[in-house]
Amino acid sequence: MADASLNPYLRAQQSFKEAVEILGLETAVFDLLKQPMRFFEVAVPVVRDDGSLEVFTGYRSQHNDALGPTKGGLRFHPNVDADEVKALSMWMTVKCALLHLPYGGGKGGVRCDVDQLSEAELERLSREYIRAIALVIGPDKDIPAPDVSTNPQIMAWMVDEYSRIRGENTFGLITGKPVAIGGSRGRVEATGRGLVHATRQLALELGIEFAKSTVAVQGFGNVGSVAAQIASDLGARVVAVSDKDGGLYHPQGLNIAHVIEYQKAHRTLTGYPEADAISNSALLELAVDVLLPAALENQLTADNASRVQARIVGEGANGPTTPEADAILFEKGVMVVPDVLGNAGGVTVSYFEWVQNQSRFYWSEAEVSQRLEAYMAEAMSAMHEMHQRFGVTLRKAAYLVAVERVAQAMRVRGWLK
Repeated sequence: MADASLNPYLRAQQSFKEAVEILGLETAVFDLLKQPMRFFEVAVPVVRDDGSLEVFTGYRSQHNDALGPTKGGLRFHPNVDADEVKALSMWMTVKCALLHLPYGGGKGGVRCDVDQLSEAELERLSREYIRAIALVIGPDKDIPAPDVSTNPQIMAWMVDEYSRIRGENTFGLITGKPVAIGGSRGRVEATGRGLVHATRQLALELGIEFAKSTVAVQGFGNVGSVAAQIASDLGARVVAVSDKDGGLYHPQGLNIAHVIEYQKAHRTLTGYPEADAISNSALLELAVDVLLPAALENQLTADNASRVQARIVGEGANGPTTPEADAILFEKGVMVVPDVLGNAGGVTVSYFEWVQNQSRFYWSEAEVSQRLEAYMAEAMSAMHEMHQRFGVTLRKAAYLVAVERVAQAMRVRGWLK
């Protein structure tokens, strides 16, 4: 049997098994959740610009639809394989159930290297993939979205192709679209905004006043820069930020709007005159109330977790904390907002986009932000309550909340006897 620590599908199965056991649910719950309800592998033929035909392999996994149609991203990457897609669809089930979204988990992808494709080839690939899975997706069946190496333009091509097949505009098929064809306002900022709202709610649960807290943000891309700006707007003192080249530190707090302007002009944080330089590794160990790792995976490890001084770690990136570091932080009393909630602002606003598409009634960015805050706060409260009930990490608590909700839906639908 493959090493569960390396295989994402086996890791996901183990997490579901632990949740079922902790909750004391019947083994049939795990039997239904340990694998996708439906999984598709498709051939995606693409005519290259030189006239040759290349056949790519595509996948779509629909994990569980007890709570509603499946939902999840599409990635274009050379390492896409069946086990990765299945695992990601299982994690989407957790994310959607945790946020109380009426969805199950889905995921898809095509094994390809977008850097080796022209724009015309990328469009043909996008359209052919949708043609290959058109019979098994739909606004009330399975709703894709952008993921690694896909973007709003690719989503626009895909929804156009599906609409042509159906003979009618079907904007609700896909989320993450351009605003011009039904995309939601506030979608670009959703992940960073959601991260701050989830973290602020945890601070409230712990009796920490977020507006008077100090914050360090690792990663200053879309998620990190938005999170830093929102935290600053809410009154927190953002004392450090960093990008791949290094970071900035100012104990009295950075002017985030000025830092963003500087980065846009220079494409780096290096050389910003109104702060001291700090390394990415040193930033993680600062004496702050809140640490937001929003860059790469595996930043907090067994080597440095014991030196983390933050009281709250909010994961904006995917997997920035290793399992070993997670255990060390929990033992130290550091509360970690897991990525399954920390970066769930994206899927939540994707849900809002789908609702707007279905109703043909579109919201202002202020409405989107207000609703997002409410969803993130409710999910964090449910997680914290489960954490207190079972004495587990918030990461495990997320699985407990999600599995309990999915199991309840399966039970009332008559799937469990």
